Amino acid sequence: MKKLSALVLFLSTCFSSAALQAQHTLTSLWMASDLPTPESVLFVADKKSPYLLVSLIDGEGAVADSKGGIARLAPDGSVLDKDWITGLNAPKGMAIVKNRLYVADINEVVVIDIKKQKILKKIPIANSVFLNDVTANSAGIVFVSDTRTHKVYRIEKDEATLYLDNINNANGLKAIGSNLLVGAGSELLIFGPDKARLTLAKGFAQGIDGVEMAKRGEFIVSCWPGLVYYVYADGKIQLLIDSQADKINTADIGFDATTNTLFVPNFFKNSVTAYHLQ
Repeated sequence: MKKLSALVLFLSTCFSSAALQAQHTLTSLWMASDLPTPESVLFVADKKSPYLLVSLIDGEGAVADSKGGIARLAPDGSVLDKDWITGLNAPKGMAIVKNRLYVADINEVVVIDIKKQKILKKIPIANSVFLNDVTANSAGIVFVSDTRTHKVYRIEKDEATLYLDNINNANGLKAIGSNLLVGAGSELLIFGPDKARLTLAKGFAQGIDGVEMAKRGEFIVSCWPGLVYYVYADGKIQLLIDSQADKINTADIGFDATTNTLFVPNFFKNSVTAYHLQ
């Protein structure tokens, strides 16, 4: 009960800060091209030199073909290393714990030493089919979603266990303190440490793909077919991008909260677009 109360307190605090809502807009900054099937962008706030990691499927999204990899980009979109990591299958979501990068790759999570730019190990997720997004909390616990089996797994000390079950099309994840946000189909859910479930927002026109926090209690959510929304603390949603008619996908987004820059992988267009959030 105390844990549920803590979750309710977190939400009520966020809600109280949402009094007067100003509409948000996105201004295009740059586009990086020649990135084969980019699925996810992770902004890395390195103190010396921030950068972006982009997972590249470079093939089918559920086929173990060793064609996938990860590119490294500068915050201005210039490609620093297109082949930063190679030999993956269909890499998707990513998260960092200290010097380790955890990457979802079909039915296993690949662990990469960032400094050595080397694959350390692969953590198999039993009975998984389509591992998708990854997030990590401040305690170093990693969570990974399996969209096709509607599950979320928890990884601690590189050992995986089932954390949540029957989560409709579980995809986008974001750990905030001891809470976990999950994009579940057309709903954005939040789970407390006792797995108490509450709905933060609903009504998204397509299934949620990426989730990033814009500021406390407010989020940016992408839907793969070409939709990006702003989610206010009271649950209202505002459409920022609708590129469905142009068939420009908006997959697993990244965000730099210090500059309010949104990074959108365009999947079949083989590009990443950056926007300034106003």
